[in-house]
Formats: sequence, C-alpha cells, structure tokens
Amino acid sequence: MNNQRYILFLALACLCIFFPHLGLLEVNIMEARNFITAREMLEHGNWIHTTMNLEPRYEKPPLPTWLTALSGAAFGMTNHFALRLPAALASVFLIFTLYRFAIQLFQEKKQSFIAALILSSSFYIVFSGRNGQWDIFTHSFMTYAIYQLYLAFQSGEKAWKNWILAGVFLGFSFMSKGPVSLFALFLPFLIAYGITFKYKNFNKKIGYLLVFLAVFALVGLSWGFYIYLTDLGTAESIANKEANSWANRSVKPFYHYWSFFVQSGIWTFFSFLALMYPMMIKRVENKKNYLFSLLWTLSSVILLSMVPEKKERYLLPVLIPMALNTSFYLSYIINNAKQLTKLDIYLSRFGFGLIALIGLVAPFGIYTVFNGEFGPYFAYFALTSVSLFTLGILILKWLRSAKYEYCFYGIIFFICSIILFAFPLVELTYNNEEYQSASNIRKIQETRNLDIYSMDSILPPELIYDLGEPIKRVRILKDLPEDRKFTFMTYDSIPDSLDVMFEAQFVTRFNINNWKIGSGRHQIRNTSNVFVLEKKQ
Repeated sequence: MNNQRYILFLALACLCIFFPHLGLLEVNIMEARNFITAREMLEHGNWIHTTMNLEPRYEKPPLPTWLTALSGAAFGMTNHFALRLPAALASVFLIFTLYRFAIQLFQEKKQSFIAALILSSSFYIVFSGRNGQWDIFTHSFMTYAIYQLYLAFQSGEKAWKNWILAGVFLGFSFMSKGPVSLFALFLPFLIAYGITFKYKNFNKKIGYLLVFLAVFALVGLSWGFYIYLTDLGTAESIANKEANSWANRSVKPFYHYWSFFVQSGIWTFFSFLALMYPMMIKRVENKKNYLFSLLWTLSSVILLSMVPEKKERYLLPVLIPMALNTSFYLSYIINNAKQLTKLDIYLSRFGFGLIALIGLVAPFGIYTVFNGEFGPYFAYFALTSVSLFTLGILILKWLRSAKYEYCFYGIIFFICSIILFAFPLVELTYNNEEYQSASNIRKIQETRNLDIYSMDSILPPELIYDLGEPIKRVRILKDLPEDRKFTFMTYDSIPDSLDVMFEAQFVTRFNINNWKIGSGRHQIRNTSNVFVLEKKQ
C-alpha cells in the first residue's frame, strides 16, 4: 500500500470514528462549562476576559473556546455537533501528526500507519475526540510541537522553520490548557529523547532554542499576562483555587495509574504486551526507536503519578507514545506471520480471538439488554449485529490462516461499526418521562419576561447551558430585587428566609436528566424548581 492509500484509509477511519452521531449525547459538566463560555463570547463579547454565567473564568486559557465559539457562530450555539466539531477536528489533526511523526521516526510507512490507526481507535482518544473538552486540543497541538522539535533536533542544518513551528504549537498547547501537556507529554518526550538519542551538538543550537522559547512565550503566555495586568485580583484568586484543587481534589495513591494501558480500550492486551521490554527487545529490529517509545510512555505515566490529583482522563497523553510503542508488537506479528514462535501465535490468537468473540456474542447481548424492544432503532440494531457478527467470523477465519494484518484492519472496522451503527442505540436507554428542558423558561407565560435569580451556592453548568442564558447568582437577601417580580430557581423549596419576605408562586420543575430517578445515572443537581417571587406588601 503506497502513502496516498495510507492517507486515504486513515482519513476514512477518522471520518467514521470521530464524526457520526457527534451531537447525540447529552452535554456533560465539562462540556457545559466550555460551551457556556463560548456562548458568552458571542453574546457578550467576552473573548479575552472569559466568563461562565458572566463570572470570570480564567481557569482555562481560551484557544479551544475561541474555536468552539466560531463553530457555534457558523452552525448554531444549540447545535451539539457544531460545538463538538472543533474537538473532532483536533483529533484528526493529532492522528495525522502522529502518522507523519512516526514516518520520520521509523522510516517505515506501514508501521507508522499501524501506529496512527491504533491511536485513532484507542478508547480515550475516541472519547475525547467526540467530546467538547479541551484535553484533546492541548495534546494535539503539543504532539505537533514535539514532531517539529524532533525534526529540529535531528537536522544537521539550519532548521528555523521547525524551531518556529515548534514554538508556535507549544504556545497553542499552552493556550488550550496551560502547562498540562508540558508536564504530561513534552517533558517525558525530552527525557526519552535525551536517554535514547542524546542531545548531540546541542551547544550549536542554543540560538535556535532561544527563538523557540521566545515564540512560545509570545503565543502561549500573552493571554495570561494580559489577564494578570488587567484583572490581577481575580486571576490570583483563581490561580490559588486551582493550585489547591490539584493538591487536594481527587487525591489518589501513586500507583493509581499502573493500569494505564487499559485506557487504550480495544488494544489493551497488545499494549500490555508491547510494554514487556525483555520480550520485545528480542523481537524488534530498531531497538533504539522501541526504547524511545517505551521510555516516553513510562516517563509520562510516572510524572502523572506524582501529581496528587488523579483522574482517568488525565492519562490521555500517555496514549500517544503508547500507540507508537504498541505498533512494534503488532508490526512484528504482521510482518513475521509465518515465522512466529508458539508463544506469539498463542498471544496473537488470544488477543484477536477475544475481540472476535465479542463480535459474535454482541448481537445476543444487545438483544438481551433491550429485551428485543428497539422500535425505530431496529435498523441500527440489525446493522450492528450483522457487522459485528460478520467481523467476528472473519477475524477467526483470518486467525486460522495467520493473516494477522487482516485481523488488525478487522478491529478498525469493528470500532467504526460500533460508532456508525451501535452508538444511536444509547437513546433507547433514555427513560425519564419527567424530562423538561430549562430552555422552555421563556415559553412559560409567568416567567417569559422576568429576570432569573438563584441563591444556590453551586449552579450546575449543564442547567445554565440548557437554560440558554445567565442566571443572576446572589449570596445575600438584599441583592434580590424588591421592586419587581422575578424568577427564582432552586434545587429544593424556597428557603425560610425568603418565604418571610416574598410571596412565592411555584411555576414548574425543570429536569434535564435523560434517565429517571433510581436508574443510577440520574443526577439531582440537574433539576430545578422554578418560582415567581414578589415582595410582600
């Protein structure tokens, strides 16, 4: 397969994985925060002094929010597909960047193609690429910066273009989520590169390095510097709160990330095998490149483990070098299919066979979960069943004839089939008959023209996003209007302190949960009672 076919196939895989049914799922808490900020950029002009519910939100730099706001302006701020589209495009950018990087690293297009496909179908890459969160942006831009920096390190000639591009995209990464990717992806790369390839003739590149750092500072630090100049008090308060959160929120032990390879999802087994240095070093031809990808992966995990706050989504950057690392084992069994040891045959059959088995039982499992009641979604169930069952049979057939390359591509089709056909079945789980969108507030006669207030200490971002406008959040009674009626939203009943001062008329209850109470996924905070209050005479 030539390079053009690799690119075409990679593009088709990305098209199937990241874009179908992109607007289907409900907006989660992280997305809601980001989408509200994007909306307020468009509606209130808060492009620099970013806000959420019209309150300062400087925790996250604004580059991904700018991109999301532009997409929302083009296609609509209530269009979930449009709001998630920039993240999906950032994922595609990441996949093709890794492909180009791997070509330079491996000097072999086929393994580079395999690595890019592994990354495109790894669980948390798929999740992040279909989600309006900012992690995918910072790590995509950082990967491109690392790619350009690698070219600059390897070049024996003047490489101004590579150094400048590396600085620009390092800045873009910082403008997406601050220093997160610097610590989780860039520093591990520097460690792995230094150990494996050394920094040869680095003294001759000091001038280029200074330019690289200057470009990074100009692109990446300008927004933060401006915020500190123009709103120092708020910026310091938010920075202190963020630092405290990193040290005290979601604190887990050092070894919490030791099962990091499971975040690759369908590649878990092969990713685990590729981490086995004593086994792999006997099987790979380019031992230096394998050592580099292994050290990069492990360095990232170790550094992330040192941070007290730990969440599974923070492992996203680890999947990037791990895709390179996993490609070594899969390339080995594909290229040496007829000469594999018995151990490798058993391991390959287990890894691919397990996925084939999932494909064979999936139709029966899905049918059982939904009790055979698919309604208008029966076509999706049928397509899911036929595609996964067929792929299961084909993978087993290819295994018998040691066609491991076909098995590998079969898994890619497996993932694509799930996204294309099975994903819409999630709507069958929506069972909340009391669902009512908060966006209906202006359709209700009693609240149509009234300002909206709340005294709840923490307002759920999902509810504010769904409402479609800011809620005036007050902390003390005297901040509530006394000269006119107003809408009041609260989780529970009217507080006694308010009941003394105001006449309260219950209007309705918003419930934006797709799942009913007791289903395990219902969140009480995504509900709100709505009252109209008026000062007692």
